[in-house]
Amino acid sequence: MSAVPGLQADCEELLGAFQEADTVRFERFAELWRERRFHTIFYGRIRALERNKLTKKTLEVAQQYFLPPYAFQIRVGALYLLYGLYSTQLCQPKQKIRIALKDWPEIRRFQQDLINSQHYDAAYIFRTLRLARAFHFTAMPKLLNYRTKKKIQENEFKEEFKEPSNRVNSLITNDVLEELMNIHDHYQKMKCVISADKSRPDKALSLIKDDFVSTLKHITLEHQEWQQNRMKLFLNAKETDEMLNKKEEGNLLESEGSERANALARIKYKSYSAVVEASKSRRHRQVKLESSESGSNYGKSLSRSKKASRRPQLARKRDSLGIKGEMQVGKETVTQHIGMPIITEENSDEEA
Repeated sequence: MSAVPGLQADCEELLGAFQEADTVRFERFAELWRERRFHTIFYGRIRALERNKLTKKTLEVAQQYFLPPYAFQIRVGALYLLYGLYSTQLCQPKQKIRIALKDWPEIRRFQQDLINSQHYDAAYIFRTLRLARAFHFTAMPKLLNYRTKKKIQENEFKEEFKEPSNRVNSLITNDVLEELMNIHDHYQKMKCVISADKSRPDKALSLIKDDFVSTLKHITLEHQEWQQNRMKLFLNAKETDEMLNKKEEGNLLESEGSERANALARIKYKSYSAVVEASKSRRHRQVKLESSESGSNYGKSLSRSKKASRRPQLARKRDSLGIKGEMQVGKETVTQHIGMPIITEENSDEEA
């Protein structure tokens, strides 16, 4: 219903907390309002047009909980919610609460129930809204436009907030019990009149029990208490199911995290323990991995392999130098230093 994201959810959360408090006092509702900083719901809208639209939508969402078929406590909470939203709105002039004429008689009966039940704080809040002219009386609950086809969305009632359907209480009311009591008393008197003993009726005329009305009233009260206890058990079972579901979700997340950690550990173990075979052109640079027991001999084997690779190179250099020396033995004298240049003596010096 709400075009503003999260608006209806916030209102339902506040009313749900007020319902759990199991009271209709305005003091408790004010505490819940301040804890949630609900007055900041109108913040963030700078333009006047946006503020007006948001305020209208907010009052419309809160107003739906003020009417049947919601429970008495939810309707009182909705009255407090409308009072808080109307008082803290930022619009000038203030946006009013839209009330259809067909709903006004029901609201008047609700006001009378508040007074009869001595909920004077709720009755005072309602009177304050009326004196402030906070209600805007209209012909229809929603604004209708000429020649426009718009599908009217039906309100989705929250089951936890609805008044439990009780056919027994709707059928056997206080007025009905009072009327039955009067009829039963008149019936008893008529039986005494037609009996031989005028003080009491004959046993032959005793077709119903004398305590019929009181028994019916007692059974009705027991049924009402049973239904209330059943609703409480249902709500408690729902809360326990939610807690169990949260615990199961947490356990699943922990198990998934541990499985992923184990998989990463196995991958790391395999990657570090495997030996990659080098290509043929680079096999002379390959180093074999040994176990942890021969780790101390790793440096020695590496130095030996380096020395073994240097020996054939030195041998080839010596052979090449020896061949060059043999070719120059007959022409000149080779110095002992192989790397030094060769100096030959001139013939003119020998002849002299």
